[in-house]
Amino acid sequence: MRTACRIAATVLDRLCRLVAPGVNTYDLDQEGRKLLGSYDARSACFGYQVGSKRFPAYTCLSVNDEIVHGIGTLKRVLQDGDIISVDVCVEYQGFIGDNARTVAVGDIAPARQKLLTVTEEALLKGIQQARPGNRVGAISNAVERAVRPFGYGIIRDFVGHGVGRSMHEAPQIPNFGPASRGERLRPGMTLAIEPMIAEGRSQVVMADDGWTALTVDGLPAAHFEHTVLVTGGDPEILTIPDSGI
Repeated sequence: MRTACRIAATVLDRLCRLVAPGVNTYDLDQEGRKLLGSYDARSACFGYQVGSKRFPAYTCLSVNDEIVHGIGTLKRVLQDGDIISVDVCVEYQGFIGDNARTVAVGDIAPARQKLLTVTEEALLKGIQQARPGNRVGAISNAVERAVRPFGYGIIRDFVGHGVGRSMHEAPQIPNFGPASRGERLRPGMTLAIEPMIAEGRSQVVMADDGWTALTVDGLPAAHFEHTVLVTGGDPEILTIPDSGI
């Protein structure tokens, strides 16, 4: 699990460093495929099945008003001022590592930078609550309290989750709600905590591709995610890049 998470974090970090004006999202996704192969890991996204649909890309690349599950294409060329959420989920020797980060493309407007900063800080606030004896809701409530003062929309259609041998395991981890809700956390649990925050409204619409979720009002959204281990004390972030692997 630790190795899977380090690979996921390292691939994510390298892809984020490649983000620049003029890069198209298909090439970015293909670079993710190559990097995963260099670690003898595979994408847990590619071929992921929901009903009769299978996800066609190796990473999720969501630009501006795309919240999650964006698919890289040759036509989507990044422009100065865009933001892009890069989501890398890895399977390595039977275990999953899952993480995401939203980054600027060139120079972005201060309002967009603020959205990124607040969302990442909300993630860190949530992680601080991943302690034994707390309920899942302590994480959810910490994220919500970090975001609400700024008037942003908290996405409700997609939530964090347990992660381990499968990409989506119990428990679900919403980014809102009372601290008293949900099961109690225990040492050894591994959780994908992932605030998805919109500059405007929280409602979601789906793109014609059947996968990409967009904000209903066309305003940008940010997404930050770590895989976290519940220990006997302080939570441990597992998705930390390691150039030594």
